[in-house]
Parts: sequence; structure tokens; C-alpha cells
Amino acid sequence: MAIELIVTLIMAAGLFGTGVYGALSQTNLVMIMMGIELILAAGLLNLVAFWRYLHPEAIEAQMFVLIVMTVMAVEMAVGFGVAIARFRSRGSVEMEEARELKG
Repeated sequence: MAIELIVTLIMAAGLFGTGVYGALSQTNLVMIMMGIELILAAGLLNLVAFWRYLHPEAIEAQMFVLIVMTVMAVEMAVGFGVAIARFRSRGSVEMEEARELKG
């Protein structure tokens, strides 16, 4: 059972690293949001791995994962709404061009 936990944690670390690199290296809003989604997916994978390893009979973690996945979907919908509004008004979703949004 510990081997599966280690493999899952290595996969989650790979997802997290890819997400951090994607979020920090891109200038396109959509690509940054995809990186953030990878980071959240890595956190969920860690949560499920530890839940399965430590308390396989409990179902609280499953409900928490469903709630976080719902929040992820809402975050992407709001982010894409902002990106579409930005693209319609300015013709670009590059974050370097969004400096005029500062207050």
C-alpha cells in the first residue's frame, strides 16, 4: 500500500511542478488559468492519496474533493468570462497588456 502512495505523491508533485511552471512562465490568461488548475488538481490528488492511505473507510474526503472540484469549475467559468470580456474590449488576453486594469 505504501508503494501506491509514493507513486501517487510523485505524480502529484509532477502535476504541481508543471502547474507552477505553466502559471509563472506564461503571459496568456488562459494558460495561467490552466496552470492554476493543474496546481489544484495536484492538491486534490494528494488529498485523495492520503485519505485512501490513512482512512479508507471515511467518506469526508470524497465530499471535500467534490466541493473543491465545483469551486475549480466556477473559477474557470469566471476566468473565461473575464478573458472573453477582455478579448472583446481590447482584442488580447495577454497579461502584459493588462496593466491599465490597476487602480
